[in-house]
Amino acid sequence: MIIAGITGTIGTGKSTVAKMFQDLGAYLIDADALARKVEEPGQPAWKKIVNHFGEHILNSDKTVNRQKLADIVFNNPDELKKLNSIVHPEVLKEDERLVRERRKETPDCLVVKDIPLLLEIGPDVARRLVDKIIVVFASPAVQLQRLINRGMNEEDAFNRINNQIPVHEKTKVADYIINNDGTLEETRAQVQAIYNNLMSG
Repeated sequence: MIIAGITGTIGTGKSTVAKMFQDLGAYLIDADALARKVEEPGQPAWKKIVNHFGEHILNSDKTVNRQKLADIVFNNPDELKKLNSIVHPEVLKEDERLVRERRKETPDCLVVKDIPLLLEIGPDVARRLVDKIIVVFASPAVQLQRLINRGMNEEDAFNRINNQIPVHEKTKVADYIINNDGTLEETRAQVQAIYNNLMSG
């Protein structure tokens, strides 16, 4: 089994690339989906989030209002650190469970993990989670335009991009780089080439 981690920064198109790998037959583990799962009402991470941030960050159905939480942690590094210290260990447990399951059922498959903050946790830790690192690259102008197209105002979009490790820094530790500035067909061709390379290795 080979485990590849897909990362990049906001607006580079990580999820699009991850879906392309899935379409080719890779087993996809989506870190954001796992984070949402461990934050469901009653889960250990949910209880710790409510204890720390208060019930005002909940929706009427007791689910976490992710926008309210993002507004709190976005400009407060200490609160962001606290949130990550609650959520990340739980996500890791779920991630390890899925990998164990896959290793048992289809030991020769390619597992692709969509992990936006893979390199923020440090390259050494990242290398323990994945065998290969795939960085999805897009130029800042393309990133900005994609976020604006999603409905974000220009200032927020600009701040989000600048709050992350620049994608060109991330490419320095990548095993594979996908340039996602072009058409979907061009991106898909790069994904296919990497998929073939990983499966033949």
